[in-house]
Amino acid sequence: MTQATTTEYKHILVDENNVPFIKGTSMKLVELITSIHAYGWSPEELHFQYPHLSMSQIYSALAYYWEHKEEIDADMQQRFEYAERLRLETGESPLAKRLRAEGLIK
Repeated sequence: MTQATTTEYKHILVDENNVPFIKGTSMKLVELITSIHAYGWSPEELHFQYPHLSMSQIYSALAYYWEHKEEIDADMQQRFEYAERLRLETGESPLAKRLRAEGLIK
């Protein structure tokens, strides 16, 4: 079991790697915020998409984000760069190569 540290935000804990997550779930705050950036979802839409989260949990996560925006945005950028680096190192998948050869994708 991981050690979690409480925060001043009722529903937000921070794990041993200093990654904030929503108490009672395995959802990292960055996952919720990425949904907002990717889809433009409102708090109500977040609740619809993630019905296991209460509105209180969502608003607590949003408040935490806005108070720690720079560090969370930097973390999201690092995650993106890491994924992009892996994608470039891995190259095209065998399935994509086959579909491209068959003219099914460009």
